[in-house]
Amino acid sequence: MNSSAIAVSGLRKTYGDKVVLDGIDLEVRAGTVFSLLGPNGAGKTTTVNVLTTLLKADGGTARVAGHDIDTEAKAVRSVIGVTGQFAAVDELLTGQENLQLMVDLLGVNSGEQVIAGLLARFDLVESAQKPVSTYSGGMRRKLDLAMTLVGKPKIIFLDEPTTGLDPRSRRTMWTIIRGLVADGVTIFLTTQYLDEADQLADRIAVLDQGKLVAEGTPDELKRQLPGTHVRLRFSTVEELDAAARIFTDSTRDDEAMDLRVPSDGGTKSLRAVLDRLDEYSISAEEFSVHTPDLDDVFLALTGHNTEVAAK
Repeated sequence: MNSSAIAVSGLRKTYGDKVVLDGIDLEVRAGTVFSLLGPNGAGKTTTVNVLTTLLKADGGTARVAGHDIDTEAKAVRSVIGVTGQFAAVDELLTGQENLQLMVDLLGVNSGEQVIAGLLARFDLVESAQKPVSTYSGGMRRKLDLAMTLVGKPKIIFLDEPTTGLDPRSRRTMWTIIRGLVADGVTIFLTTQYLDEADQLADRIAVLDQGKLVAEGTPDELKRQLPGTHVRLRFSTVEELDAAARIFTDSTRDDEAMDLRVPSDGGTKSLRAVLDRLDEYSISAEEFSVHTPDLDDVFLALTGHNTEVAAK
């Protein structure tokens, strides 16, 4: 595989008069996590279904692991794994039997060794002989991902893999995803949890109404928004008043005894703020740099907050 694991150009998908994907372009580098964000109905799952050959696009091109999704669909399927929004496990079988089913379907050699390794990797050894109906949500998601790994895919599509999980189970899943990337696997992640994308993604694309409205690293997206500032906290009202007089474009909070000075967050601008305080012999008890987070980015780009997007 070359440095590009997924390359998409002008991808389109419509259902009747409704345009779901409106000519999107994106590239995912091998061995990275690429996260696709967007509110419900933006086209995230449709994108995954097209790239995994479950749906046929109406226009544009896409190559996955170097294979064309239209003319080389079988080759695409041989190198990918897919974990959907809901765990695709058989609740009547045990965890081990679910894994054995995948081994048999894929014709994997050394199946017992593969199953034992996956059970250990996902901390499912003790529950391996129990029916999946007794598993917690987090255990089912882990088993689902373990089943995806039976075929040792080079690229894994994770469509909202932690939806409905408790915070501890989510963080366990994050650790597993980081481990996969460390092993050279490429992850294409869709999620509605912006902290998840911030924690995991090397690059993020924001999809809204079928169009990509932004793309970049998490930090690059945050820097697109104004609102970065240096927060100065003072111990006396006199110091707060004096600082407010020299930083005329600042915003003060008398209750918190702090001043928010607009800044780009860089070291030069921070040094300029501190030098100005020294110039007037003003001492701040604390200072910190605050930047917009992905929630702010999401709201600015899509017009939806995360609560609305998650419904």
